[in-house]
Amino acid sequence: MSAFNGLSQRAWCTLREAGHDVGVLLATTEAEITAGVRAAAPDLIVCPFLKDRVPAEVWQRWRAVIIHPGPVGDRGPSSLDWAISESAARWGVTALQAVEEMDAGPIWATRTFPMPAGTPRKSALYNGPVADAAVQCILEVVAKAADPAFLPVPAEAMPVEVPGARLRPPMRQTDRGFAWNHATHEVVRAVRAADGSPGMRTTVAGRDVYAYDAHPGPAADAVPGTLLGHHEDAVLVATGDGSVWLGHLRAATAQRSVKLPATTVLAAELAGVPATDGAPRRVRYRREGPVGWVEFDFYNGAMARAHCERLLTVLRHAAAQDTTVLVLLSGTDAFSNGIHLNVAEAAADPAAAAWANIRAINDVCREILGCAGQTVVAGYAGSAGAGGVMLGLGADVVAARAGIVLNPYYDIGLYGSELHTLTLQRRVGAEQAARLLDEKLPVSAEQALGMGLVDQVGPRDPDEYRAWLTALAGRCAAPPEGRYLHDGKRAALARDWLPVEAYEARELAEMSHDMFADRSGFAAARHAFVAKTRPAGTPDRLLPRPVLPPSPPVKTPRARKAARPRADRVKS
Repeated sequence: MSAFNGLSQRAWCTLREAGHDVGVLLATTEAEITAGVRAAAPDLIVCPFLKDRVPAEVWQRWRAVIIHPGPVGDRGPSSLDWAISESAARWGVTALQAVEEMDAGPIWATRTFPMPAGTPRKSALYNGPVADAAVQCILEVVAKAADPAFLPVPAEAMPVEVPGARLRPPMRQTDRGFAWNHATHEVVRAVRAADGSPGMRTTVAGRDVYAYDAHPGPAADAVPGTLLGHHEDAVLVATGDGSVWLGHLRAATAQRSVKLPATTVLAAELAGVPATDGAPRRVRYRREGPVGWVEFDFYNGAMARAHCERLLTVLRHAAAQDTTVLVLLSGTDAFSNGIHLNVAEAAADPAAAAWANIRAINDVCREILGCAGQTVVAGYAGSAGAGGVMLGLGADVVAARAGIVLNPYYDIGLYGSELHTLTLQRRVGAEQAARLLDEKLPVSAEQALGMGLVDQVGPRDPDEYRAWLTALAGRCAAPPEGRYLHDGKRAALARDWLPVEAYEARELAEMSHDMFADRSGFAAARHAFVAKTRPAGTPDRLLPRPVLPPSPPVKTPRARKAARPRADRVKS
């Protein structure tokens, strides 16, 4: 695989929990890929995320199955870009065997799904419906691989279930059909089809940029392309029939440009541009009877200092209300991925920026942990990584959506903070906490439930999860359950022999060595993460490991209890 991304992590967790022996090999050079496969001698190779061609020596000797993010008949590297740009009603995922010609091999499994309502961001489509369908295909592939009589179906013999699916070239910027004088919905679609990568290249306030994170704005009577206003991270730009908010930009001409909040990129151009309300709010509060809801949705889950400060302000407002339950609910793209590495990398003093960022996210963690007036429920509707996993662990109840992945602390040269030395150990015990932190490996929501990292797992479908979480909050608001949960946290805190501030002080002492003395290579790892540098090799922690026992069944409306026999060893 080209990277151990969100889909790859889901596949890894799912296969290991089903009893398979799974190893990971990152795509580096053709010679290293071939040598790695030869050394592992797998029974099956699954490629959930691969940008490169499988070496001939590999696919000719081993069964190698590519997970392609398009339906039967679709071919090419820009499948999701084309699907969003052309407003496809349905889309799909195909598992096909690697052959000489890209995306042309015989088919092992396929799934189709309706496209989400509205216009999805490419990254949200990939991490949502595409990932769900891909995991289903992978499980089917592994089951079929255990059958010696199975033969994949030639691609030309499979029916095309999605009209228009065909071989298409990589989408170029000129193919995206973008112009500021187009209607707002067309501008939003063009930007969202390029979101994540490569971005929509355009000009804003005279700057050549790549645009991301687009949302419809209000009606406006101005020359298309005019910068109309700004609010928090976003800038407002006139379109042919209204306006659009752009939340993130990347300079197109700078040699080492970084995707950043739009107001940061255009800071010099905003002089004289009015501050304007109306941008999509990343943090918002609402109340439903005895339950207060703090909902937040930060782009890609990255939380810069300013994001943490906004979340903290809303949390303090929520804690001051006369509700009995406070629910902290994330968007489905991500719960949190911790501090904003892009903002730190782009700062004049990256170490100082990262330090201020970790102090700000710790303030949020202390507010959650110290909330004395309400039962706090942390709703992990999206996956979480690094310090973002730890962010909600101080809540009375941690409730995760089925299918998400929690990946504690990436291997990025940081000790970590977010009060994890208190909250993580209190949840899973000292031995399990040490293992999670040392291994830095993802766990599924279901596995997290088994170890006590989370307390409840709700339905996989986002709408069903929200309804389930609402019911859970209602139960927490009614005695005796809510008071029992809240008193339990208070009692646990009282038993700790150190005050909360002491745990934070010890963590920050360690972090200071990482951020300012760079004792563990944080600067280089941060830059590699931001620049998406190709990996030099596969980390040891991703190599084949002892098989975990299957997770216990999850008692949710969507739970499935299906016994799966142990299958072949799988290489992804």
